[in-house]
Amino acid sequence: MSPNRLWLIAGLALLIALVIVAAAQPATEWEGVDAAVVQRYAADLGREAWTPFVNVQGDLLLFVFAVAGAIGGFVAGYCWRDLFGPTSIVKDVQKANDA
Repeated sequence: MSPNRLWLIAGLALLIALVIVAAAQPATEWEGVDAAVVQRYAADLGREAWTPFVNVQGDLLLFVFAVAGAIGGFVAGYCWRDLFGPTSIVKDVQKANDA
């Protein structure tokens, strides 16, 4: 049996074990940071939690940050040479073309 096949079998066995362990865990709902930390400290200090200025529900905020990160990544990739200068390979090609 080849080493690649052994790695594949070991990876699949690990994946199956992780799925079984995850399925065996009881389904519990996690509290968010606001409920678990911020509201508790606010109550301990005698203040009530206030509603945020931009109150978004669900995963909208996560989606907005993901889109902004993708746009920033595309802009950084497009301007890579302007930001960090040419790589050594580009310099070697330029020297060969100049000679």
